[in-house]
Amino acid sequence: MDWWRPDIVYPVLGALGAGAAVGLEREFRGQPAGLRTHLLVCLASAFLMLMSAEQGVWVRGLPMDMVRIDPVRMAHGILTGIGFLCGGVIFRTGVAVHGLTTAASLWITSALGMLFGVGLYPLAITATVLVLLVLSALRFLDNIIPQQSVAHMEVRYAREGAPSAEDLQRQLREIGLKNSTFTHKLLERGAMLEFSANLRGRHWADMERLLEVLRGDARVLEFELYPRKP
Repeated sequence: MDWWRPDIVYPVLGALGAGAAVGLEREFRGQPAGLRTHLLVCLASAFLMLMSAEQGVWVRGLPMDMVRIDPVRMAHGILTGIGFLCGGVIFRTGVAVHGLTTAASLWITSALGMLFGVGLYPLAITATVLVLLVLSALRFLDNIIPQQSVAHMEVRYAREGAPSAEDLQRQLREIGLKNSTFTHKLLERGAMLEFSANLRGRHWADMERLLEVLRGDARVLEFELYPRKP
């Protein structure tokens, strides 16, 4: 069998180019899944779809009227496997969730590979261009669209002389921050008191003012602030 047919070579080259384009963008942004990962995902999806189309070859010996070619089942299996891979790049710190865009880029890169694998070249090329536009050209919207600041705060005081929850809430209101109900916790066998809450402000300058207040408060033993978007 001639494996260098255009209907086999072109999908592989297309998947190689699409995976490289998306992977380079992710690599440039310093994301955990970069060039090699996106290339492998795109190529694997294309190869598996090509394999499903060539099912008559790898089940040789059976009468052709018994062979049922169903690429949709292969596509379903590919997306299920990619779901496990995408779940591995998503993690949470406080209220911050990291890796969602990388997981989405892996998922759609797999879809690009499948599009090339089944020979839908116009749709695959259009989708690749749109993906690159979303990942790169539209990033400037992050600097234009007004965004509230959201963070998770944990601050620890010595139990003796620690402020009350009302005093801490008053400080936050003066800074311009809103908070959910405080969580209280005794640490170090009762020697330390911890307050934790999710905070919301109008802009990131409010969080900077909070940092100044906490650093300047001699009663604060430790504090941690986890922004939603670093």
